[in-house]
Amino acid sequence: MEFRERLHAGESLDDLLPEAYAAICEADFRILGKAPYDVQVLGGIAMHQGYLAEMNTGEGKTLMATMPLYLNALTGKSTILVTANGYLAERDAEEMGPVYRFMGLTVAAGTQEEEERSVGNEGKKEIYQADIVYTTHGGLAFDYLFNNLVPSAEERFMREFYYVIIDEADSVLLDAARMPLVIAGAPRVQSNLYGMTDFFVTTLEEGRDYETKEMAVWFTEEGIKYAETFFQIDNFYSKDHFEINRHVTLALRAHVLFEKGKDYMVSEEGEVELLDEGSGRMLKGVKLHGGQHQALEAKEQAEISRETRSMASITYQSLFLMFPKMAGMSGTMSDASYELLDLYKVLIIPPNRPLQRKDLKDCFFVRAEEQYEAAINETVAIHKTGRPVLIVATTIGQTELVSKLLLEESIPHCVLNANNAFWEAEMIREAGQMGAVTVSTSMAGRGTDIRLGEGVKELGGLAVIGIGRMANSRQERQARGRAGRQGDPGTSRFFVSLEDKIVAEKKLKQVKKYIEGKKRISHRKIKRLINRMQALGEEQAVSGRKQAAAYDDVLKYQRELMYAARNHLLDGGTLPASTIMRIARENIRSFLEECKSPNVHQLNRYILDNLSYRLDKEGEALSQEDSAAVELYLLNLVMKGLEEQKKKLGGKQEMNEFVRVATLSTIDNIWVEQVDYLQQLQFAVSGRATAQRNPVFEYQKEALKSFREMERTAKKEIIRNILLSDVFTDDKGKLHILFP
Repeated sequence: MEFRERLHAGESLDDLLPEAYAAICEADFRILGKAPYDVQVLGGIAMHQGYLAEMNTGEGKTLMATMPLYLNALTGKSTILVTANGYLAERDAEEMGPVYRFMGLTVAAGTQEEEERSVGNEGKKEIYQADIVYTTHGGLAFDYLFNNLVPSAEERFMREFYYVIIDEADSVLLDAARMPLVIAGAPRVQSNLYGMTDFFVTTLEEGRDYETKEMAVWFTEEGIKYAETFFQIDNFYSKDHFEINRHVTLALRAHVLFEKGKDYMVSEEGEVELLDEGSGRMLKGVKLHGGQHQALEAKEQAEISRETRSMASITYQSLFLMFPKMAGMSGTMSDASYELLDLYKVLIIPPNRPLQRKDLKDCFFVRAEEQYEAAINETVAIHKTGRPVLIVATTIGQTELVSKLLLEESIPHCVLNANNAFWEAEMIREAGQMGAVTVSTSMAGRGTDIRLGEGVKELGGLAVIGIGRMANSRQERQARGRAGRQGDPGTSRFFVSLEDKIVAEKKLKQVKKYIEGKKRISHRKIKRLINRMQALGEEQAVSGRKQAAAYDDVLKYQRELMYAARNHLLDGGTLPASTIMRIARENIRSFLEECKSPNVHQLNRYILDNLSYRLDKEGEALSQEDSAAVELYLLNLVMKGLEEQKKKLGGKQEMNEFVRVATLSTIDNIWVEQVDYLQQLQFAVSGRATAQRNPVFEYQKEALKSFREMERTAKKEIIRNILLSDVFTDDKGKLHILFP
């Protein structure tokens, strides 16, 4: 291929860009019948240069992405586009695949959402070897974590990261940034405290027993005394009662911070399923970590699932910052540019045709009853004209309430929420037809254009009706942006009240007086109050994301160190004898410092636990006061043990392989414990804010202390694994190890 040859000859991607973009644009036209607009080419250039490009809904982001993907794939390095869900990833790979193949590249979809379609590591390796990969945000993150848990180098399936495009980038890097993705593994001993602590929390009273602020909840002094009386314990925060404290905290968070229909739902099978805040989709198979999911199950009286340890964890921000080149696209980037600009470059791409949509003034009400009545009346009036209507609500519960009200008006309609997301694309595709009425949760990341049916444009286009002030202005822009694509006409209007979630959760006394009719309020004041609550919510979300990023930074540094050590071992690295002896010497000196002058019993116990299963009389004859002699004696035992293991294995090469495997086993075990501890630590330090202590600083301090402790544990376990393991090689030369 000419472009690749020129790259190898020394030309840069920037040198090739004009010709490569011209070639892929021609391929788009020949294969798909779609010629990219000038603004799409502009967006493609921006994304090649690492910008997050804002492009209005319906402007053709999928086609625009073919240009930077093609250009960067010419390098032969990993080139990936991540999108909101598996359906979109597979659809885009299938639709755009013929273009790439026409240009001599391979393309694959890295999503296997159903068990019968799941593939093993070999299948994943084939996917990630493709020149261009379409996958999901979560799929890529979990694949990265699993790729760093494989037991051998041959089972690794991912290539080194190079270039990524993030679809709905603001939603991923901001809205999804607070929740780390966690791989759960080894089960804990199942707790019987969930039911008891859930009942206890239902007896608490806000203001008296606990207080809330900025998505955090904590006990008051009175609440702590009540807990100690209820559980018959003397100190709620002592180490002896850590499990009671942990379970009570999880139960309190479940009842106060998590709302059914907004944060989670209970499926028909009785399982607690999390919801994606940005799109309202059900997150199948995803669970909260640290026991929080089990606390939600207890709250909903569902069957409590097994609580597991966290084996690996990462946030989207940390994941995507690993790529040397990262770009993104969305329709609402500029609304959060002040936050994104800290780490990324943002560029607004002008629309291909001037925007014709009319964003009508919001309607403000005191009570929700008036709000819904006005929204339904407007829907009925527009529906009579034949114009299609899209009603966007903030929660599943609201969509079901709107559906009920529409049925009372005898208006046929479709409801798009987590309960029926299977028909998502078909519903959205038909939402622009004459007389169509569609009710949906948040429209972010839907990925399918609402095209107007015949005659609809003449009637005024799609009408978007929003019910309730959303969590941020970006989600509202996403909803409004469904109307007026490619210069089409359309309208949007939001119906807002003081009973919207964004105001109600603040529990302001003055608002209660307005709702109950004890005090009058003007529409102007309602608008000012609601908008202030939305702004406050966005500020709190920014603060929460910064805190989550600070937590993950700590884990990121530790994760990079551990993964680097792990990869060194997977690639054939081992510990030389000098390093083993140095580690053993450090362990022995730590033991001698801790025990001062160890007696015979202490010395024998240390030997049996760490160095050898055999004791000799030489150790008994040692003077307890002569620490140098004791150290030399123990080091000699280490050398003898190494020689014995080497003889069993048959030679230096076999011994090196055994040391490599033993060290890798140690790293894997201690890292699982460390990740799990750091996940639990985030919950623990949040309560320290009540003592005027910075939770992030407390987390950093405790995490550093735990890392130092992990290092000491690792050194002990490496020597134990090497000296006390039962090892042999079979007739086929295969190594067998029974670790102590």
